[in-house]
Amino acid sequence: MHVVVCVKQIPDPAEPGKLEGDLTLDRSGKLILDESDSYGVEMALQLVDKAGGGEVTLVSMAPNNENSGLRTALAMGAAKAILISDPALSGAGALDTAKVLAAAIKSAEPDLVLAATESSDGYTGTVPEQIAALLGLPSITFAKEVHIEGQSVNVRRQTEAGYDEVTCPLPAVVSVTAGVVEPRYPSFKGIMAAKSKPVEEQTVAGLGLDPAGVGSAGAGQEIVAVEDAPVRNAGEIIVDEGEAFTNIVSFLDGLKVI
Repeated sequence: MHVVVCVKQIPDPAEPGKLEGDLTLDRSGKLILDESDSYGVEMALQLVDKAGGGEVTLVSMAPNNENSGLRTALAMGAAKAILISDPALSGAGALDTAKVLAAAIKSAEPDLVLAATESSDGYTGTVPEQIAALLGLPSITFAKEVHIEGQSVNVRRQTEAGYDEVTCPLPAVVSVTAGVVEPRYPSFKGIMAAKSKPVEEQTVAGLGLDPAGVGSAGAGQEIVAVEDAPVRNAGEIIVDEGEAFTNIVSFLDGLKVI
């Protein structure tokens, strides 16, 4: 069983975010493993253990050959990683990211691809489905349970009303929700071992893609302004002296709710 996990490395959310001159997020410093991706890594490790053998490969895209977040995932137990780092990717949109990740995943030839539902610093929620479309693979989203049976993957897919039971053939792309499993903490032994695990560095051209078609050149969009969110005004405080319900009724009537 060979499982590829899409891993995003992000600026530490505990630190104030900074913007580049083009108004994109500054990713020039140390990057950490996106917490939402730790669930996919843990799920992959458990599936490989249940299969009785195999390995987990990480695929990530980050500037300046940054791999701090990848090393955390490698310390959890992943075997190796592919890192795509290229100045041409500056300003890449969701579809550009999917094209690059899909090319790297294709070269790895996995049985299963796992990803988070969405990243903590982007929130587009589209990249896993775009990867599946580019690779011509079935896609299952919002997985809360994942099981492998023979050449099929069985998923309990979270919905507003409960869950759907979905089965599809392998290989496939599955995006998992937070809380699907409890991610393990890297042990000291795992941290030391991660330092020697292979991280294959790739460029856009090395993956057979045109550098002019990704990044800000191929994104088809431009950030023209960034503004602080408006300050929310304090709400109206009503002291109930037995007739407060009339204020509530008037308020709802003004919203055309009643």
